[in-house]
Amino acid sequence: MENNDIIRRIRYSFDFNDTKMIEVFALGDSKVTRAQISGWLKKDIDPDYTVLSDFQLAIFLNGLINHKRGKKEGPKPIPENKLNNNVIFRKLRIALNLKDNDILELLKLADLEISKHELSAFFRKPGQSQYRECKDQILRNFLRGMQMKYRENKTLEKK
Repeated sequence: MENNDIIRRIRYSFDFNDTKMIEVFALGDSKVTRAQISGWLKKDIDPDYTVLSDFQLAIFLNGLINHKRGKKEGPKPIPENKLNNNVIFRKLRIALNLKDNDILELLKLADLEISKHELSAFFRKPGQSQYRECKDQILRNFLRGMQMKYRENKTLEKK
C-alpha cells in the first residue's frame, strides 16, 4: 500500500482535520505545514500531489501513538527510514492499544477472517521461522475495519 493512502485512511477514520494532523506530527517531533499535509492527501493524479516518505509516515505513526496513549518516559522512538506493512500494522496496534481479539474483530468487520496464529505471525521478528510478511490485502482490510469501527463511533457521537 502507498503511504499516502494509509495516512488518508487514518485521517478519515479518526476525523482528523489539518490542525489535528499537524499536532500529531508535532507529537512525533516533526513540524509540518498545512501545505505539506494537503499535498500528501491529494490523489496521485493531482499535479500538487506529494509522495509521503516512509520516514514521514513513521513520524506520523509515532505521533499517533503519543496522541492516543500519551508520551512515555525515556528515550523517544526513532522513526524508521524504511517501513513495511508489518511495522505499520504494529504501530497502529500499539497506538490503538489493540489485543489480538480486537484486531480479529476489526478484520471481521471488513469481511476478512484469519486465525490468531496467522495474526501473531505478523508481529514476530523477521528472523523467526513463524514470521509472515503482512500483505497489502491484510493491511487494507485492517484499515477498512478501523474506519468502520472508529468512524462509525464518531458519527454516533455527533448525533
